[in-house]
Amino acid sequence: MVGVHDRSGEAAAGADRRGQGVGHHGDESTFEAEHEDEPEVEAILGFKPTHAVNVSACCNREIDHVTTALLTAAVMDVIGGVANVELLDGQASVVAGLPAVLGIAGDDWMALGSAEFLRAWVGHPAFRLVK
Repeated sequence: MVGVHDRSGEAAAGADRRGQGVGHHGDESTFEAEHEDEPEVEAILGFKPTHAVNVSACCNREIDHVTTALLTAAVMDVIGGVANVELLDGQASVVAGLPAVLGIAGDDWMALGSAEFLRAWVGHPAFRLVK
């Protein structure tokens, strides 16, 4: 787990890896249970994900959302992978038209895409992550 703290010492953001062979989160059955409600992901990607890097912010200002998305894109530049972004109501139609979107899943609550998608989403006026 990597954490970023604000001036008060409170955790403001964090990232952790999950999947087979990764520390205490390395139990494959735990990883599969966390993602069992996402059957469309495998169909969209054409493969079954085995690991995840979760990047999250524990705050809700616009700069926090931008920083989280850009940090995720930077991590993806290094390790690869696909972003799984939760969407707010009404965002799916906006996100679907952005570059490098691989698909929309989960009854329009999840977008899958590349680091390029995340950067394009940050630049869109309707950008907002789910808190």
